[in-house]
Amino acid sequence: MRFSRAFFPTLKEAPSEAEVISHNLMVRSGMIRRVAAGVYSLLPLGLRVQRKVEQICREELARAGAQEVFLPTLNPAELWQRTGRWDVYGKELIRLQDRHGRDFCLGPTHEEIVTDLVAREVRSYRDLPQNLYQIQTKFRDEIRPRFGVMRGREFTMKDGYSFDRDEHAAEESYAQMVEAYKRIFQRCGLSFTVVVADSGAIGGSFSHEFMVMADTGEEGINVCESCGYSANSEKTPVNISLPETPGATLEKVHTPGVHTVDEVYTFLKLPAEQVTKTLLFTADGSPVASVIPGHRELNEVKLKNVLDATELFLADAPTVEKLSGAAVGFAGPIGLEGVRIIADDCLEGRGGLVVGANETDHHYTGAEEGRDFEASAFADLTVAEEGDACPDCRKPLTVRRGIEVGHVFKLGTKYSETLEATYQDEDGGTKTIFMGCYGIGIGRTVAAAIEQNHDKDGIVWPMPIAPFQVDIIQANMTDAKCREESDKLYAALQSSAVEVVLDDRDERAGVKFKDADLIGFPYKVIIGPKGLKEGQLELKSRRTGETEFIPLENAAGIISARITEEIETAGSS
Repeated sequence: MRFSRAFFPTLKEAPSEAEVISHNLMVRSGMIRRVAAGVYSLLPLGLRVQRKVEQICREELARAGAQEVFLPTLNPAELWQRTGRWDVYGKELIRLQDRHGRDFCLGPTHEEIVTDLVAREVRSYRDLPQNLYQIQTKFRDEIRPRFGVMRGREFTMKDGYSFDRDEHAAEESYAQMVEAYKRIFQRCGLSFTVVVADSGAIGGSFSHEFMVMADTGEEGINVCESCGYSANSEKTPVNISLPETPGATLEKVHTPGVHTVDEVYTFLKLPAEQVTKTLLFTADGSPVASVIPGHRELNEVKLKNVLDATELFLADAPTVEKLSGAAVGFAGPIGLEGVRIIADDCLEGRGGLVVGANETDHHYTGAEEGRDFEASAFADLTVAEEGDACPDCRKPLTVRRGIEVGHVFKLGTKYSETLEATYQDEDGGTKTIFMGCYGIGIGRTVAAAIEQNHDKDGIVWPMPIAPFQVDIIQANMTDAKCREESDKLYAALQSSAVEVVLDDRDERAGVKFKDADLIGFPYKVIIGPKGLKEGQLELKSRRTGETEFIPLENAAGIISARITEEIETAGSS
């Protein structure tokens, strides 16, 4: 590709809406352009990277015995209603009607469609196992689209589904897909970890996430260096040990203008561990209160799971005042009428607590669960923090940051039972098919690669997924010899199947260097009059910054061999 003819619209300034590095650099390097909130056009450079990730997926899934299909984006409501997810997905499901008034949705995932397909076609144990996947556009009406392509409303996803005779065979399929996913992310040149995860709206008995490690990651990952335990923050069990507090008399205290937990314990001169916070929510339209230790953060996923809620929203200020009779910051469990109270396990029977008094500018001290208020249920409700005890070995946990790029689920018979996906066994009996499902966010993988591989100048692509592998820069556009040798090397590299850009623009060398670093070409080849006099070219690695001079006569062979070695190294790591 000649740069002068390419559609690579680079930008000097960061877009104002960019919240993370990958969003910033994907826009600046000319990979994507925003159409609407959470909706992006993929430009040539972005599409090239995405296609490389897709191809790696296809190769490894074929190696694991999976077959590619292409399922419809337009899903009839009937199938989603049969599984109950027409309601479970809530407002994230983009719904529409055809001209006859029939309800459809744009598929956010395809468990219903693929299970219905298999239910119609599979008859006998001889037809199993099956492993089907697709790479397709998905749609989810995110309440707050953000982070560029990492949390969009329209995105490309690889979703796969396994169908087996029994649970043991399903677990073997699950293990095969875990290994296939490991190879995929290794070949993409990414550093990642596999963690226990929450299954969310997909469901199933257990699941694992593949997390690309990055300081800018949106999710917390809890890791035990002692025993190897790892799970995301939504799944890690927390067992909080509060100090014993002697019985105390309930007393209402005037706390003017004291809203936050820090302000409360400072004002009252009490240990932070005695202060609680009560957060009000609406869960599927009904009010609910969570009560947790004030020095910890609520894990909303855990609360949603305890409530078995489809939708969970933090109450706004008017709702808080309506339910509690007080301004935000003063809600508490004592006398809270018509609201279900869910408390953290550590508060069961606990006394000496500070709680909101449901009266503006007032708190209670000396409150005791079971005496002054009663929770309707107790559960683990908080987010695991650095130093919390590992649930397996009790040693301290370490918190890291990561970006979810893949998620695998052991579904069991959740969908096959409802959609009547059965088979006839050897004895003529009817058995229900066991399932697993497996997703990779293709666009998220691209963004995660950038979050993990960048510097102050731009993207530093892993070789296997770089949009182009080499950028030839003509340092002097007026020099005929430079132009001639640049064209020769360009042709020679193309003949060697190297993906190469020739920057033949009538621009200053500095502009070309900056664009090369911004886009992240793994190698720059600088061709200038001085080097040519000595029969040499300058080869610079984007990742290491190292520069070397190589002979002009066999430059194409040297560069091609270097690229092949780096791709093979990524695949075998």
